[in-house]
This record gives sequence, structure tokens and C-alpha cells, in this order.
Amino acid sequence: MKNARLYSLAVLLVFLTISPAVRQTSDVLSSAAIDKIEAVITREMERGKVPAISIAIATNNKLVYAKGFGKADLENSVPAKETTVYRTASIAKAMTSTAVMQLAEKGKLDLDAPIQKYCSAFPKKQWPVTARQLLGHLGGVRHYKTGEEATGTAAYYTIVDSMALFKDEPLLHEPGTKFNYTTFGYSVLGCAIEGASGMSYEDYMRQHVFQSAGMSQTGIDHSRLVIPNRARGYMLLDEETYKRLPDAAKRFAKVGEVYNCSLHDTSMKVPGGGLVSTAVDLVNFALAVNTRVLVSEKSREQMWTRQKMKDGKETAYGLGWGVDQISGQKVVSHGGGQAGTSTYLGLVPERGVAIGVMSNLERFAVDRLVREIGNLLLSSPQQSSNR
Repeated sequence: MKNARLYSLAVLLVFLTISPAVRQTSDVLSSAAIDKIEAVITREMERGKVPAISIAIATNNKLVYAKGFGKADLENSVPAKETTVYRTASIAKAMTSTAVMQLAEKGKLDLDAPIQKYCSAFPKKQWPVTARQLLGHLGGVRHYKTGEEATGTAAYYTIVDSMALFKDEPLLHEPGTKFNYTTFGYSVLGCAIEGASGMSYEDYMRQHVFQSAGMSQTGIDHSRLVIPNRARGYMLLDEETYKRLPDAAKRFAKVGEVYNCSLHDTSMKVPGGGLVSTAVDLVNFALAVNTRVLVSEKSREQMWTRQKMKDGKETAYGLGWGVDQISGQKVVSHGGGQAGTSTYLGLVPERGVAIGVMSNLERFAVDRLVREIGNLLLSSPQQSSNR
């Protein structure tokens, strides 16, 4: 399974940087642009057999379009809306990084101090490791060992408890020498947020990130709580997965059909992949970072600057965000994929243009969808619409 996708930043290319349909007005998209967006979403949903997609778009740091398509719950025929709640998967990392930077601004967390200063539950290793290195996936903490570990079903009620999965293992390499994408590294950061703030991760995020950014439907992916508007998650059975099924399951399973996704309790990785949100909330978050509502300009630029390894080579990742340059403009983004979801959040800071896409089908090519939207928008007429 694709556990935590960092999509190619180039998927936003035309749509987010040079599309005349986006440039033509600061407050609306043209009627033709909206028609083409909706047509390509419908086509991609049919091609990929995606039950539901919710999308939100902002231009000039303002939300200009949001809508849901398809069914959030197939069994009960519940339509998807712009307010449908999906698992964020790894987009949670961008939110966690924002909390870390807030605490650094307040002098409560030193990005370059040994992480044990704030997270004593993470044992000292053969090398010191810092928050900055963990934010940039340079800390040497491992990622998942197996697909089964990535889709675990055990419930953990604290971040510290969930760290039992990896905390006693040695680092994979000396921090700063290699880029190794890791969701578990963000669990350590979540622990550090608690130690530096004196609050639980959940309370801190709600009070200082979600509420401040107007993210009214974002929170922890509590599997046992009733979360209004939560989408059901699905999978499309492929040939490879079918081959691994027991013979009894093969009697009713069929390649190319949609099924309920496997059970997965994301409490094993809350700060790096255990949140839920909506497409609108994702865009609100991106805009709140861009307009310095959540962090200062200095912190924002630190997050959106590619990190360097000790040999001087750059990575494609900042502090919690992927970073690229397209047509001379910076583009920051993050994607995610886990049981029952595929997600994407991208932002062109200079233009205040953001797009959030969430779906309830795992392994869905959200990057292709965004690219298609961008290509179609190139030829959109200039007529404006407030619909």
C-alpha cells in the first residue's frame, strides 16, 4: 500500500502558476473553468472508480470554489460535499510542522537542541537528533518496516504509547547525512510538542492551529468516535492484491471492483498521518500559513526552504512541506495516501493560489487529477461566475 505519498510538485504546474483562468479575477473562477474542472473530476472518478472526491480552490488567498462529488458512503448512498471529512494521511505532517515552528517562535522549543529535551520518552541514540532534522526527514528514524505495520489495527491512546513501535531501535544513519522519509519521526515531534507546550498534542493543535486557521472540521482520526460527515474508505481490488487473497476470499472477490478498505487504526501515527479534515479546511490551513496567521514570515520561509544534507546536497523537502520551483515561482505541497484515502494539498505562495483534493479511495492518482485540471484551465474563457 502507498502509505505516505509525497506527490511530485509539478502536478500543479500550469494550474497554479500560469493559468489565465485563475489569473482573470481574484474572487471567482470563470463559468467555463468550473465546467471543465467538474468534467475532468467526473471523468477521473469514472476511470478510477472513485466513490467520492471533494475539492477546494483558492486564488489571491481567497477560497473561490469548493464542491463534493460522488458518494461519501456507498452503502447508505450519502453524497459527498465540500464539508465531507476524510483522512488527511501525510498532510498531517505540514500541520505538525506548523505547531513545532510556533513553539520555536515562542522560545519554547529549540529546533537544534537534542529532541530528548522535549521528548524524554524517546531514548538517546548513537547520535544526537534534533527537531529540525526530524522535520526534514533527516533524523534517521525509520519508516514502516512492512505493509502490515503501516496498516496496523492496534489502538494507542497517547503519542508516547504509540512510539513503542520504534522508539527503542537505533537510528538508521547519522542525522543529517541522508534523507529517509519517515512518519514515525513525526510521532517524536508530536511528543516534543507536548513536552514543550505542556499540553496534549490534540489540545495544542486544536487551540493554536485548527481554530486559528478556521479549520472547523479538522481533528484526530479517532476510530471509535462518531465524527459528523466522515467518509467511508474504499479500495479498488487490483490483480496483485487479488493474488494474495485466500482461496475462500477469491470466490467472491473480483479484480476491478470497489470494496471497503482494510481496517486501520491511525492512532499509531497521529502527528504524521492520523488526522481528519476537509478540502476546505486544507485550503484554509495553507492560506493561514501563507498569510502569516499561524507563523511568522521567518518561520514560514524556514518551512518552505529545501533542507541540505551534511554533504551540501539539497533534498526536495523543507520542514514539513515538499518544495519546488516551477516557472520561477515557489510551489509547496504535500500528499498523502493510506487505507481508504488519497489526498493532496498544494500552494503557490506568491499568488495565494491553493488546491486541496481529498478522496475516499486509496491509491487513487490525485496528482494526475490535478494535472488534468491545470491543463484544461489553460483554454478556459474569461467569463466570471459567482456560482
